[in-house]
Amino acid sequence: MRVLVFDPFHGAAGDMITGALLDCGADRETVLRAMRAVVADPSVAPVLRAGIRALKIDTKATPVHRTFEEVMARLDGAAREIPGPALAMARRVFDRIRAAEEEVHGAHVHFHEVGADDAIADVVGACTALYTLAVEGVQILPVNLGHGTAEGSHGAFPIPAPATAVILKDASLIAAGSSHAGELCTPTGAALLAEFARMKADDGGPFTIRAIGYGAGTRDPRHAPNVLRVLLTETSEAPVPMTDDTVDLLETNVDDVSGEVIAHALSRFMDSGARDASAIPVIMKKGRPGHLIRVISPPALSMDLAALMASELGTLGVRCLPAVHRFVAERTIEQIDVEVRGQRRTMPVKCGWMQGSCYVLKAEFDPAREWAVEMGIPVNEVLRCIEEAGWRTVNTPPAGPGA
Repeated sequence: MRVLVFDPFHGAAGDMITGALLDCGADRETVLRAMRAVVADPSVAPVLRAGIRALKIDTKATPVHRTFEEVMARLDGAAREIPGPALAMARRVFDRIRAAEEEVHGAHVHFHEVGADDAIADVVGACTALYTLAVEGVQILPVNLGHGTAEGSHGAFPIPAPATAVILKDASLIAAGSSHAGELCTPTGAALLAEFARMKADDGGPFTIRAIGYGAGTRDPRHAPNVLRVLLTETSEAPVPMTDDTVDLLETNVDDVSGEVIAHALSRFMDSGARDASAIPVIMKKGRPGHLIRVISPPALSMDLAALMASELGTLGVRCLPAVHRFVAERTIEQIDVEVRGQRRTMPVKCGWMQGSCYVLKAEFDPAREWAVEMGIPVNEVLRCIEEAGWRTVNTPPAGPGA
């Protein structure tokens, strides 16, 4: 299993990530072609940072402020030169930044530094570079943030920048401060790492290093190399595909409860913390038809849920099978760019992951239903389009050389 390990000990920015991935073996021509669709003539050159050789990306772009919609339009205009999965990743990166900016500043904010052409090119370049490496997993080691204050479009701000802090929080990435004064991790760098992360920092076992890449930042302090390191590794054994979890199984039989009451009860159980709830038709004693009501409960909630089952269903007893072990696949909600009958929208899909690959994908029903109602079309058509776009986005392998 090929896994990329990002080591942002000295921080992370978009140009550093792109440079490190190129240095680690990403397809340079494919990456530069994608970046040229946004900026005219980006350059890649080797530099030294405190004695470490690294690749430095220079987009040569001029500063400009844009809204989220304008950034998306820039990506649309460059779509013909960017591989589809990389373009979808880039969209999600900017959606993460938009969500963080709105949480900090409110709605209808402009992207300031992160809306400039150089930031767009860095995001496109990094996503394309990751796509061409065709890895099966990505680990992000603790992100070094620096300390102090820095200057931005809104004036002086504490480090980490407010948007950076929100992105790291939402992605549950591990971060650390340091004695280095200044901003080491930018919002763009944080959003890229959050998008790329597919494994926990401590996942996996022993591995062999197959390639090493260093991406350089602009500054060149003497006391430490301003670089981001990426390791392309191959694990010597496959990671455990599922995690172990413990639940209690609560059951009761009922034969005098209507379907409407059962449906209401199942909703109540889920709202009260059940992991799952179901009703199974059964034949009870004396040939009476009934239902087996089954609730999967976290152990801490079993007593409360059993009491709720008794009150909602009128049953006199609830069986409890304690400490049932189950195996749970890693699951994520991915935002997918979808087109249905000429209209485009970003829609959520639920993905199940094993060994770095998505093995099951389902469109979230309620957003799909709302879109179908708006368009006046069958919901099955919308669900099909979302899931087809989802599979193309999450598991499409890159084309080989010359393809």
